Amino acid sequence: MRVLWVTNDLPPRAGGIQQFVANLLDRVHPHETVVIGPAGGMEAIAHDAAQPYRTVRAPGAVLPTRPTRRLIVDVARAHDAQVIVLGATWPLGELAPGLDRALGVPIVALSHGLEAGLARPGAGHLIRRATRGLTAVTAITAWTEQRLAPYVRADRLERLPPGVDVERFTPEVDGRGQREAWGVPPDATLLGCISRLVPRKGQDALVEVWPELRRRHPDAWLALVGEGPLEPRLRRAVGRLGSDGRVVMPGRVPWPELPASYAALDVFAMPCRTRLAGTDVEGLGIVYLEAQACGVPVVAGRSGGAPEAVHDGVTGSVVDGRDSDELLAALDRWLSDPAGRRVAGEAGTAWTRRRWAWTAIAERFASLLDEVTTPGRTAGRRSPGDGPRG
Repeated sequence: MRVLWVTNDLPPRAGGIQQFVANLLDRVHPHETVVIGPAGGMEAIAHDAAQPYRTVRAPGAVLPTRPTRRLIVDVARAHDAQVIVLGATWPLGELAPGLDRALGVPIVALSHGLEAGLARPGAGHLIRRATRGLTAVTAITAWTEQRLAPYVRADRLERLPPGVDVERFTPEVDGRGQREAWGVPPDATLLGCISRLVPRKGQDALVEVWPELRRRHPDAWLALVGEGPLEPRLRRAVGRLGSDGRVVMPGRVPWPELPASYAALDVFAMPCRTRLAGTDVEGLGIVYLEAQACGVPVVAGRSGGAPEAVHDGVTGSVVDGRDSDELLAALDRWLSDPAGRRVAGEAGTAWTRRRWAWTAIAERFASLLDEVTTPGRTAGRRSPGDGPRG
């Protein structure tokens, strides 16, 4: 099947959506795929050269503009594309009606937390407009599917969660070298968050409760791994803790080093919270799945579909990211119980392998592409609560 992807979220840029897209690209018709992605420098050139698919870099960002539409039409015709996949429903879905008229091929779009945040009174018209010309839209969780259903105008709404490469993210990965690189003692209890440094993720809440956690756990360290607009504020807050605060901020971790970064931790925490009147929401949280696959218990915030990424009370805890007392209690529980961490870690590894492995998710996506491109093979639109296909 000849597939054309159009996405503004593509490695080597870091982020959960980028990894979602990259994993599907690697596993679903990679040798018959062409990707239109955003402009990039030397790092992007090196990344693209190593992939089994061909990448066409746009002059700038991939946005719903006339130049982008012309580029898509030209590449699709040259590739003789049978289906177009949009890496995000909004705003790229705005391109769909024009592409449908010019090319006449089915168009499938992925949705994420942003689209679910827009699916509400006052902003839902953006989702209606972005899904008018689509054949199918995917939703990453039951929560996002329920939010999107009243607004999606595509023929189909399908559940397609992101997954975990369980061959890379495993408890067998050694994190000792990463600890050493971060300056964390090998015998310390290490709490960490690996994510973009943005307000929704809740790294500031971790810094807020850290002094009390340090009082209760004098051997504990905190690692805030990542980069983003919240970084200057976080560094100021960490600086106020003093030279003995035992907080490290090593910056962004390259993709190959991610498994070792999770393996370096004893507890992973990202107490995300919904912001901006519901428009800034966590769709799922791939980082929770990656940490659990590595055998690390997690503490997740109660935002959007994030609770679906944790088996609450078994592989970790779900808390209100705005409630400092609740967050403190959950972190204290896991930091205080090495045996409980081991049991939760084993459960998390088994759970992610059983439910979130990329192999099964890629097969589900390949089936969807096959269905929308095969004449006469159609499926009725699913209603929220039907559960995942397959």
